Amino acid sequence: MRLNDADRTELVVAAQAGDERAREQLIAAYLPLLYNIVGRALRGHADVDDVVQETLLRAVRDLPALRAPESFRSWLVSITLRQISTHRERQRAFAHRTEVIDEAHRIPDAAAQPHDMTVLRLQMSDERRQVVEAGRWLDPDQQELLALWWQECAGTLSREDLAAATGLTVAHAGVRLQRMREQLELGRTIVAALAADPRCAQLDETVVGWDGRPTSVWRKRIARHTRVCPVCTATAAERIPAERLLVSIAPLAVPAALVSALAAKGLLSGTAGVAGTAAGTAMSTAGLATGTAHVTAGATTATSGALIGKVTAVTAHPLVGLAAGAVLITGAATYAVWPEPAPRTPGAAAAPTASEPRSPERTVAPAATVPLGDRSLESVDRPGQFLTYDGDFATLGQVSADSSPQTRQRATFSVVRGLADSSCVTFRAADGRYLRHHYLRLRLSAPDGSDLFRRDATFCPRPGTAAGSVTLHAQNYPGSALRPRDGRIRLDGSNGTRAFTGQASFLVRGNWG
Repeated sequence: MRLNDADRTELVVAAQAGDERAREQLIAAYLPLLYNIVGRALRGHADVDDVVQETLLRAVRDLPALRAPESFRSWLVSITLRQISTHRERQRAFAHRTEVIDEAHRIPDAAAQPHDMTVLRLQMSDERRQVVEAGRWLDPDQQELLALWWQECAGTLSREDLAAATGLTVAHAGVRLQRMREQLELGRTIVAALAADPRCAQLDETVVGWDGRPTSVWRKRIARHTRVCPVCTATAAERIPAERLLVSIAPLAVPAALVSALAAKGLLSGTAGVAGTAAGTAMSTAGLATGTAHVTAGATTATSGALIGKVTAVTAHPLVGLAAGAVLITGAATYAVWPEPAPRTPGAAAAPTASEPRSPERTVAPAATVPLGDRSLESVDRPGQFLTYDGDFATLGQVSADSSPQTRQRATFSVVRGLADSSCVTFRAADGRYLRHHYLRLRLSAPDGSDLFRRDATFCPRPGTAAGSVTLHAQNYPGSALRPRDGRIRLDGSNGTRAFTGQASFLVRGNWG
């Protein structure tokens, strides 16, 4: 099942009217999203399950009063953020009343941090490990923003959802996210500097007396050194953008114990609720309006109405194909690793043609090439829909000979040799802007002369599923391809399946203009 905006709104309206099945579908669909936001924001605290349960109980209680059913997702995330803040306030009050920290809080199995488990048990690249560790250096409010931004990068939240949930305008949300990213990049510098071998001698002097905990005080002290130290910042210029690293780490899996607890509270229908999860129905990320869910179930039995056994639900990242990647189970959480980018196939180069085609319908480019000149790209999965744009962002649109001149012009791009690699291609719109990927979305931007812009605007063709079709892979991240999803054109990690390739395939047509 795939929930689009209309389906989601219908479910909300039905749940408001007392339809228990609709309510359960909403809970099951959005449970992975809530669990990941809470888990990331609270850094895997032992109370994550309790906070998620409290959030859902409040959402069910207040659902009849929701006046705009179409805003359900941002409304639910807003409740989640309030519950996270309430939990932090309780923790601060507890800390003030307690002089000695209870050693039970330090039992690894009781309060294991998903960040730590990711770092210690997954064979991640250095930069993936560093960006996860860097998140621990963020202030608590910035950790909440990181949790939301993580979901935005994954495609489960939009910037509009994020802004509405935090009570900000889209512009103000962007400013706060930028500040969080700056603090995250500072954390990455600190993590890399501390891990260097040999470590900077002056940094060793700076951290004398440090207990190893990432606090704001020590972040500021270490940052004062790293900002002016060429040794500690030597690798910063070559970093992979954080958003690409975040989406390469699969989401936290919803623990079986939480599913059972929700069933016991009547929020999910007992054995049926868990069985639905194990079947991959209720826990589908279709409920998140993106991606697919894969579920691995352990043994489950029901005795006297109680749920006994263990079910490990693996909520697949929209950018992760579990069939192609490695899945590792670490304690209560399950992670999947995005396959490393494959090298670009030699010969997938752009080639000029002697003459222009007379119509889009009559010319198809040879396999794995995009001829230079004015071209249009038709979706293989959605015949008649062409790559076009609405404002700054690329999308798919219906185009025909009867379409307006403006519509046909927007579906036509000048194909030139790649700005960063002449064996690849770059697409320029009629207004002079270029197609580039930015925050994993395909958009139109004016050239700024930077090397990053040139690489972001360069795409390398590979064969698609249909004869003569191509998939377009980012030159600076060849393991990913442009794919229409949720009304947007996104840069998604290829999982190597024919289904993904089909969605990412385009037929190269002639000039609509």
